[in-house]
Amino acid sequence: MNLFAQLFKKKTKKEPEVQVSEKTIIRKQVRRRKYQIDQEQSNEQSKKIFQKIEQMREFQKAKSVLVYWSMTDELPTHNFVIKWSASKTILLPVIKNEKMYIMPFSSKEKLVAGEYGVWEPDSQNEYVKSIEIAIIPGVAFDRDKNRMGRGKGYYDKYLENNNIKKWGVGYDCQYYDKIPTDSNDIKMDKVFTASFTIE
Repeated sequence: MNLFAQLFKKKTKKEPEVQVSEKTIIRKQVRRRKYQIDQEQSNEQSKKIFQKIEQMREFQKAKSVLVYWSMTDELPTHNFVIKWSASKTILLPVIKNEKMYIMPFSSKEKLVAGEYGVWEPDSQNEYVKSIEIAIIPGVAFDRDKNRMGRGKGYYDKYLENNNIKKWGVGYDCQYYDKIPTDSNDIKMDKVFTASFTIE
């Protein structure tokens, strides 16, 4: 084989295909879908979801509830957190050194930006008592109450050995018939969207 043929063969050699996981595809789909939701739609879906949660007997009886202080791409929770902090112990997650801790919420003014820019309680007092309900965000949920997160596994690790009622919440566009799961993915006990309640 002459030099030209060797060079041509080298240049036209097929590049190995990069395998994209199904989870990565779904995360990209959901990201695109959420960009199409305007503020009015976002608030309306949030209102419907939390009205359903407030009607649940378990929630009405619960004294301690883990929620989350929503980021701009998540189902809004700020009004819900502030409203119920007056009568229940409302808790928020805090990420430190790649581990999730739980801290009590006292007021919006006492939140600080955490490691990932998420607003977290400015407290060193980790909540170690029992938690009755955890209201959990996700990237996607399905009819079997599976949850897909952002990929860090913070909630999965925290919930693994905790006997807490796990309620997933998200926009309608985050609901799938079936999502891929791994052995360490923790299932929800209920999933709420504006149009669906999976129990």
